[in-house]
Amino acid sequence: MMDIEGVGDENCSLLYDAGLVKDIADFYTLTTPALRELDRVGPRTADRILEGVEASKSVTFDRVLYALSIPYVGATLSRKVARAAKNIDAVMSMSREELIAIDDVGPRIADSIIEHFAYQPNRVLVERLREAGVQMSMPEEDTSDHTTILDGKSIVISGVFALHSRDEYKALIEKNGGKNVGSISKKTDYVLAGDNMGPSKLEKAQKLGIPIINESQFLEMIGQA
Repeated sequence: MMDIEGVGDENCSLLYDAGLVKDIADFYTLTTPALRELDRVGPRTADRILEGVEASKSVTFDRVLYALSIPYVGATLSRKVARAAKNIDAVMSMSREELIAIDDVGPRIADSIIEHFAYQPNRVLVERLREAGVQMSMPEEDTSDHTTILDGKSIVISGVFALHSRDEYKALIEKNGGKNVGSISKKTDYVLAGDNMGPSKLEKAQKLGIPIINESQFLEMIGQA
């Protein structure tokens, strides 16, 4: 989650068993003397752990949100919530309706987020991480090259592509005002199809009369052909 370099499973177990780390905020209270007292932790290992902890303070907010282990909120959803909310204070104060308005956040997930931050120890953990210098907001995004060409359009991506990766196409959709969706429905506006498109998706798109476009057509649509 936070991917602290130098802290693998073995060192995590060692730190936990020694009572030095019970939650992620405890990593930021570690000191050289405390680490040096542990068996199998020499000077270089202690330095590596502390260097990794310090470096983790630059981990982006979406990964910090994921590291909070909110039930039903995985890495992808953490990224969507972080981008929509911009900072931890907004996440913690969002209403159920505001959360559900975020892409892929349904009622169960919204309730899980609200319940997580209604529990005071979880809020205390957030404040401890904040005080440690961990990122609690998304960086300002450069929107100078964003457009509204796909504004309000829901697009499903399926298949293998040659000109860009799937993640790059997802980014292009969002950059041009569109919305990435995972499954085809009558609300889908386009299917961006590569080679080996899933047969079930192809059949459903054809049945619903949804336009299927290839990557060249998509790039032409957003003016990047």
